[in-house]
Amino acid sequence: MKVLISAFERSANIHLAEILKHIKIEPIGIFDKTLGNPLIDLQSLSIMGFLDVLKKIPLFLELQNEMLSLAKYADKVLLIDSSGFNLPLAKKIKKRYPNKEIIYYILPQAWAWRKNRIKILEKNIDKLCSILPFEKNYYSKNAPIEYVGHPLLDEIKYFKEKPTKSDIIAFLPGSRKSEIKKLMPIFKRVRENIDKKAILVIPKHFNKDEIENIYGDIKDFKISHNAHKTLFEAEFAFICSGTATLESTLIGTPLALTYIAKPIDYFIAKNLVNLEYVGLANIFAKEINIEKIHPEFIQNSVTSHNLIECYKNFNKEEFFENSLKIREYLKHGSAKRVAQIIKG
Repeated sequence: MKVLISAFERSANIHLAEILKHIKIEPIGIFDKTLGNPLIDLQSLSIMGFLDVLKKIPLFLELQNEMLSLAKYADKVLLIDSSGFNLPLAKKIKKRYPNKEIIYYILPQAWAWRKNRIKILEKNIDKLCSILPFEKNYYSKNAPIEYVGHPLLDEIKYFKEKPTKSDIIAFLPGSRKSEIKKLMPIFKRVRENIDKKAILVIPKHFNKDEIENIYGDIKDFKISHNAHKTLFEAEFAFICSGTATLESTLIGTPLALTYIAKPIDYFIAKNLVNLEYVGLANIFAKEINIEKIHPEFIQNSVTSHNLIECYKNFNKEEFFENSLKIREYLKHGSAKRVAQIIKG
């Protein structure tokens, strides 16, 4: 089976790799080069924020046209995340090939902002694979949407069974250069004031020169490239907003979410997104009527003083009890079910 795939994000390709363990297909399109022969090297598409997206619109339009041409040769289409690219692509494919089955995995967060996308999804997508249990409540009664499980429960191999003490503090400043550069000076000051072993998680794709340029002097940190193992071993983690905050919660490691966006991006997001919390674990907690699981420090509240005080005063036992409730809420992984949907 030949499947046209559109997977821009690194996380999307991790999820895709899990799916490919359960199904044998010939992938064509946009995905990580370790999974086949893609149209483009994803490294050249790394973007951060609204302004970066605007700069690359011509390239995205060209890629959409190439994907539309490839769709002719595909038995099915699998779109993963990246709604800014994948929704317009889905509309184009469905218009030209109305009988071509389109599957969307990891849906746009239309429940949080731009709810008009729900109608577009229902009109153009044949199978909607949701990774959020509450998400289907925002769609119409007859929408082809199914909660398939959460991909992190496929990918995480280390889960704590009880609260643990450790001499390790984990620092995860993100995977994008701009967010790392903003957080590292603060993380370094935090590290100076906590008498524990500090492990800094650095993405594998950065080379030595990039690490030196992006992170600066990191001699006071031990380096790790395995986020899950490091989080499992750590007593506490300071994490840039993103998937890693939910990973830490599911593993059972207390954390503080930190995020400093470009001022214009923060202004736009604040005025467009209708969310009480940023972290998915806190959003899930609200859905099952428990208190927010971890603190969130955004923009000016990201200070070394605030992070240190958070670490000192964190209720680790309460966090762990709530983290188990989140695991139970998500139930199971999603890769096997998505593979079954693709097989049809």
